[in-house]
Amino acid sequence: MKATLDTIARNTGFSKSTISRVLNNKAYASRISRETVNIILDEAERCGYVPNLVAKNLRTEKSQTIGLLVPSLANPYFAEITSVIISEARRYGYTTIVADTMENENNEISSITTLLSRQVDGIITVPSGSNPTFMEQTNEYVPIILVDRHYENTSLPFVVTNNFRGGYMATSLLYRNGHRDIACIQGPPSAMPNRKRVEGYLSVLKENGMEDRAVVVGNEFSVQNGYLETKLLLNREQRPTAIFALSNNIGMGVIKAIREAGLRIPDDISLISFDNYLYLDFLEPAITRVGQMVDEMGKMAVKLLNESISNHKEIKSQIELSPEMILRDSVSPLLQH
Repeated sequence: MKATLDTIARNTGFSKSTISRVLNNKAYASRISRETVNIILDEAERCGYVPNLVAKNLRTEKSQTIGLLVPSLANPYFAEITSVIISEARRYGYTTIVADTMENENNEISSITTLLSRQVDGIITVPSGSNPTFMEQTNEYVPIILVDRHYENTSLPFVVTNNFRGGYMATSLLYRNGHRDIACIQGPPSAMPNRKRVEGYLSVLKENGMEDRAVVVGNEFSVQNGYLETKLLLNREQRPTAIFALSNNIGMGVIKAIREAGLRIPDDISLISFDNYLYLDFLEPAITRVGQMVDEMGKMAVKLLNESISNHKEIKSQIELSPEMILRDSVSPLLQH
């Protein structure tokens, strides 16, 4: 049995009008407390609530509108994939409503609820959490395509990068250049791409009997995270000879910290970043990085969503795209003594 407003009201003790305001993103205007909002959103997620407008299938025609959820529009990577998806969706005649979930599951649920109330035809999302239940139940009524990230053991369709392969390739390159003290600065540990990149990094170390030399630090795909963690790494007794930054934002922070320490890339410390941006070729030195097929990823996600909407059929495609190693000047061979 599908959950309703009555279900949430019974389980939380709040009125249906209060619950409706929260689920329609009107809590702030109605002066509903953050504590109340969190309780209602948590219960909505727990019981798999889907707005009645969708559950009862009251729509009689398509809105030619799709929703797009991303974790951070301030992150250049997500800004780029957003641009690709908006442009490609327009080719199919869709208007895109974009929501920034700020890497928060409650914001994600609230945003999806709002999108459904606006009768979007489908949703593309970069998921923020680790629990697919709400998404999978919503997908029964409105098609959802995951992009960039996916859940473990989910039936939802997705288009992502083979992030394990990217982490493995980058670490292997550093190892082949003689580096043994390789530090990995990661993003959010719960994010699927981050976990897979770290697994690739650790796999190379394990294959070469260096598990005990693994160093994984950090918690955000941000410049500040890269900067602060590099500051700490450079002050260790055993300073790393190479750093693998799991995003370009992290990489920029790494570069700033290395320069402030009076060190040079790659003479004193080598660097590999994840994600490909043209500006990395204009830095001194140009940065070696793992490139993702962002255009292909975004276009494929839109194509799959349109296919589901147009043909009224469930899409089961789960696609991993191969990354590429873009060799530049930020990695230097390390002579072993």
